[in-house]
Amino acid sequence: MQVTQDTEVTLAVVEPRDLPAFKADMEASFAVAVIEAFGCLPDGSIPSGDDLDQSITAPGTVVLHILCDGQRVGGAVLVIDGETHLNSLDLFFLSAREHGRGLGFRAWKAIEAMYPETRVWQTHTPYFEKRNIHFYVNKCGFRIVEFFSDRHRDPHSPGPSGLPGGGEIFRFEKIM
Repeated sequence: MQVTQDTEVTLAVVEPRDLPAFKADMEASFAVAVIEAFGCLPDGSIPSGDDLDQSITAPGTVVLHILCDGQRVGGAVLVIDGETHLNSLDLFFLSAREHGRGLGFRAWKAIEAMYPETRVWQTHTPYFEKRNIHFYVNKCGFRIVEFFSDRHRDPHSPGPSGLPGGGEIFRFEKIM
């Protein structure tokens, strides 16, 4: 599918019956980055099934398909706080075959438009994910505000993430 100026990128809420396919698509997308960086996957899925289940059932969670001209090309898991308007992009992915075509940026703009009352967006990404760091900082306008490692642990995470590379993670914010 060729991406042009009039290619439509939209969002749709994931129905409960679609969650298994959504999870599988996300795991496949995340696996590509891990394999590129480390040559293989660790035991288990990335993110783990338990982590993903916990993420998609948390209060305020919205699970979305990213659609390009009506076809599923990725997804997002958001946590929306209607009181503080401090919202979180917990998970964001595109199918590997869709990378580098501008769809991620269009999807992010659609998410911003869906939640115009947001004061601050927050997200995280592993240190080895250079493509994500470029995307969030250079394309979407996020700023790196914190780096979690064995010397500075994430107070909201119980321990190692299971990610290769020691679980080092950047935290980003975008003030709207």
